[in-house]
Amino acid sequence: MSEFESDLTIVILTFNEQLHIRRCIESLLPISRRILVIDSFSSDRTVDICDSLGAEVYQRAWKNYADQFQWALDHCPIETAWVMRMDADEYVEADLIAELPLTLANAKDSVGGFYIRRKYYFLGKWIKHGSVYPLNLLRVWRVGQCNIEQRWMDEHIVPIGPATILQLKGHIVDDNKNTNRWYTAKHNAYADREMIDILDKKYGLFKVANPINESTNDSQAKVIRFVKERIYNNLPIFLRPTLYFCYRYFIRFGFLDGTRGFAFHFFQGFWYRALVDVRVYEAEVLLEGSNSNKERIARLESLTGLKLA
Repeated sequence: MSEFESDLTIVILTFNEQLHIRRCIESLLPISRRILVIDSFSSDRTVDICDSLGAEVYQRAWKNYADQFQWALDHCPIETAWVMRMDADEYVEADLIAELPLTLANAKDSVGGFYIRRKYYFLGKWIKHGSVYPLNLLRVWRVGQCNIEQRWMDEHIVPIGPATILQLKGHIVDDNKNTNRWYTAKHNAYADREMIDILDKKYGLFKVANPINESTNDSQAKVIRFVKERIYNNLPIFLRPTLYFCYRYFIRFGFLDGTRGFAFHFFQGFWYRALVDVRVYEAEVLLEGSNSNKERIARLESLTGLKLA
């Protein structure tokens, strides 16, 4: 093991990520023993780049993020003490590279994982306001002590049992270099998935594995989930994205992020949320007269093109 390397396996999911994957893997090489890439049959140079950097590539058809990541945890040879979740358009900063190996090496047996702060960049600008930063994510944990929620959107890493989760000072950076056309197309697809989660909460369409609950040691995730499901989703459609945008942009000082910040808070805080509302409204009309969850799922599959069952 090198001076900086950790007893750590890092799992990355990819599909056509040649724009980002080299930056991601190169940032992780100093702190990882193994890097596993679960690729959904990319048609660009993603796999070649991963191979050239020494990452181990597995290919599997895509269903959703949670399903793909849990498959990696269950079926890939993770032989290190720790595992880390990364997205292909993310990279780690120098502060985390310096902090993580020593922290993992000295962690007490009672410590089950670590929160890492994430910086979000949009059009090359760090978005610091509007409740976007700091976002603390459980990204590193002891092998076998966490799973991932089986949801279509907004999935979290969840401890299997009681464990101490500590906070790291270093950062992950989320900086996607694709165009705004790609960004809106991506969120157009996200809207279908989030609509499925909202209707699942209403009708109980699926059994959610590894849910965040009262015993989950992740207070920020629990608060966000509680506000979203118990308050936001119970507000009138189209009013709720308006209120949410105003909260982020004015009350949480999103306006301080400047021109690019306005674009980000508008697209993510209003446009995307309104799009989800349209999808929910459209789906509820389609589901009128349905008498069973089997029938509802079939109608939603027809509407979205997703394989839900």
